[in-house]
Amino acid sequence: MTSHITLQDSFAARQRIASGIRQTPLVTSPSLSALCAANISLKLEQTQITGSFKLRGATNAVRSLTQAQKDAGIVGVSTGNHGRGLAYAAAQAGVRCIICMSELVPQNKVDGIKSHGAEVRIVGRSQDDAQVEVDRLVAEGMTMLPPFDHLDIIAGQSTVALEMLEQAPDLQTVLVPLSGGGLISGVAMVMKAVNPAIRVVGISMEHGAAMYECLKAGKPIFVEEKPTLADSLGGGIGLENAYTFAMTRDLVDDVVLVTEAEIAAAIRHAYWEERQVIEGSGSVGIAALLAGKITNPGTCVSLISGQNIDMALHKRLIDGEDVDVSAKPQNTGGPDA
Repeated sequence: MTSHITLQDSFAARQRIASGIRQTPLVTSPSLSALCAANISLKLEQTQITGSFKLRGATNAVRSLTQAQKDAGIVGVSTGNHGRGLAYAAAQAGVRCIICMSELVPQNKVDGIKSHGAEVRIVGRSQDDAQVEVDRLVAEGMTMLPPFDHLDIIAGQSTVALEMLEQAPDLQTVLVPLSGGGLISGVAMVMKAVNPAIRVVGISMEHGAAMYECLKAGKPIFVEEKPTLADSLGGGIGLENAYTFAMTRDLVDDVVLVTEAEIAAAIRHAYWEERQVIEGSGSVGIAALLAGKITNPGTCVSLISGQNIDMALHKRLIDGEDVDVSAKPQNTGGPDA
């Protein structure tokens, strides 16, 4: 079994970031509990300061930098929520920040990053394209903080698992949105260290589920990034992945994929039944439960990872529209788009 951070790293990260994040609530879902004949709760990480769990890892990483690294400024690639978390954490620390993103990232997420004072550069049509600009800026001397494959990022994300265990000490199953693996690696490490019997299930979308395809292949491979309602789960895991591929492979019990229609249904359910506004990536656990794709969930927590959805899109979805995101306009401007 491969694990590159420990439970002690998680506790240290929790102490380091305590003044920069908020502890988020865990609430029971009567509707999902009745549907699944189980005890289903939702970890409302979308109520985090920047609207997603990503602030945990970003804050831990920024606060772990040397002064020289901070003085050089930080840069990262993002599908939205990491960039917003990094922009906020950098602003709190008084550090210059540039976020590089592809044209597939929704405009509301670009605007959210800019609202915290970071510069946004739109490059290409994939996270890999945007990474080329990051690499150029790193060559010029800036400090890179990647969205997931970084020990301080993983340790920061893992702190949400400490909270879940305190809030649901009899936890049996945890559903975690799966993209590059930074969140699920940290969560799974904590869960398995505390109680190896806890089942950790990664949930991703059928359109471009990079980690799922890499696990099937047995190694990091290139996976085409596709438009999806779960846009924050887009992007590859990196062909030189150092940590999250092995941790996900060794610590996660199962990976489940959901369709675009199931994601839309989950967003509607969250709004009408749970009174929660969540984005597609944050809805995938609910989507899997509604679709009957989680067998015997028992005492189960679905981690709601983010709320940063375009509100016009959200209204169309909750009104019942069959939204085709592949047809929506993309960001096609220059560095300040």
